[in-house]
Amino acid sequence: MSESKQGRQPLQKSMIRLLSVADLVTLLNATLGSLALLFVFSNEFHLAASLIFLGLLADGLDGMIARRLGVGKIGEYLESLADMITLSIAPLVLFYKMYYNSVASEPSQHLLLGGILIFSLLCSIIRLSSFSLLKQKEYFIGLPTSASALFLVLISYLLPEVWYVLPVIVVLALAMISSVHFPKPSITVNLVTAMLIVAVVLLDGMYSGLAPLLLLIMLVTYIIGGPLYLHRKKNKSGQLNGR
Repeated sequence: MSESKQGRQPLQKSMIRLLSVADLVTLLNATLGSLALLFVFSNEFHLAASLIFLGLLADGLDGMIARRLGVGKIGEYLESLADMITLSIAPLVLFYKMYYNSVASEPSQHLLLGGILIFSLLCSIIRLSSFSLLKQKEYFIGLPTSASALFLVLISYLLPEVWYVLPVIVVLALAMISSVHFPKPSITVNLVTAMLIVAVVLLDGMYSGLAPLLLLIMLVTYIIGGPLYLHRKKNKSGQLNGR
């Protein structure tokens, strides 16, 4: 037993040394997502949604810290795993539980709901697995998983009819694995987004859901306008170079 323990200690120490400061924030992200899942199964939906929002903020924060202090040796792998929990599984499970009662009485509708959410999950897995291979400096290839997660969580506040939402989930899932380019938000945009997320968490549906609605409008503007902006910017740059 003593030899076994002695053999394990160097390995355990080496694993801990692989972590960077940014990785600790990534682990916080994973923790928040895991707690959100527990609260979803306890039917504490708004608390779960708040934890996913905080996980989104942690996801952005670890990127900022990594750019300043450097990336750990397992940072990219760890981030993909954490994002799978917080930005994919937790939002999809939250959405499923929120709308379960409205489709549970009809087996075909229930299967449709489950099938679409599983399709979104698979697209998210593909997206997160290939992110490091397709990483670009100025834009994302495919819709970021965080955008899809943000949409699903905001829907839990606004609660529109499920049949209006499911086609959008399919479109977002396809966008995640597409070759469409989406711009990386500026610091100002990220700051405004963070402020709105904090407002949603603190207000918790007060003022007729104004904060979630504003955040949803901002998200839709990014999803639709982002690729158009990059396309126009590319054409304009091509025209200038042609001169």
